[in-house]
Amino acid sequence: MNNYGLPPKQGMYDPQYEHDACGIGFVVNIKGKKSHEIVKQALTILIDLNHRGASGSESNTGDGAGILIQIPHKFFAKELLKKDIKLPEPGNYAVGMVFLPNDENKRKAMENYIESIIIEEG
Repeated sequence: MNNYGLPPKQGMYDPQYEHDACGIGFVVNIKGKKSHEIVKQALTILIDLNHRGASGSESNTGDGAGILIQIPHKFFAKELLKKDIKLPEPGNYAVGMVFLPNDENKRKAMENYIESIIIEEG
C-alpha cells in the first residue's frame, strides 16, 4: 500500500486540521430501517476503535464510549404488556439509564429517591 500523504487544501478541506486519535464511528440505515444488524455493526466499530481512544478515560467511573440507539418501542411495549403496563405511543415517553450502587441498602435508597422524583414529575 502506498502512502501518498494528505490531499492538498481544497474547498472546505484543510489538511492542517488532520490529527490522530479520533475514535468515532457511525452506522446507519439510510432509509431509517431499524435492525439488530446495525447494533452488531456499531458494537464492531466500538471494538475496532478501542485502539483510537474509544474507551473510558477513567477506569473507576465507567465513563467512555458506547452506542446510541433509538428506543426499541415494539420490544418495550411487548415486555411491559406482560406486566399489564400499556406504554404510550413513541415520542410520548422517555427512557433513562441509571447506574446504582452495588450495596443493596444504598441501591434501594436510590431507587426510592428516583421513584419519588418520577412520581413528583408525573
